[in-house]
Amino acid sequence: MSDQAALTARKARLSALAKAPHDRLLALWARQGPVPAHDLLRAPEIGTVMVRGRAGSVGAPFNLGEMTVTRCSVRLASGAVGHGYVQGRSHDAARAAALIDALSEDGQAAALEASILTPLREGADAAKVARAERAAATKVEFFTMVRGE
Repeated sequence: MSDQAALTARKARLSALAKAPHDRLLALWARQGPVPAHDLLRAPEIGTVMVRGRAGSVGAPFNLGEMTVTRCSVRLASGAVGHGYVQGRSHDAARAAALIDALSEDGQAAALEASILTPLREGADAAKVARAERAAATKVEFFTMVRGE
């Protein structure tokens, strides 16, 4: 895999882990068996990040507000390093995300993709469709009647 493809895959992996519901992430992680030996490079810690938005997705960026995140970094016994950022305040989810990233960097990416990341992405896609359907149900069509002059 080229460096650019590996970087793209890691970005997608970290994005899916960061957006995943904590309970679902931890449930999928628990099915993987025992936690591998690792050192904490950065213990899970809670902080905030600024969320930016754009009017209509194309306008000038503006600061929407702050969001709470938890981050963690680990090193496996093999030397592979992983990082995890998750929305909210879950130390366990941040550590799990960092371990998944480290194991993926250590050659287990395909197995983790199938067992953890694909179900997380499918769940996110289903939630997105459900939100779109709820929003579509409230859509109002306006029309203008032309006066016959």
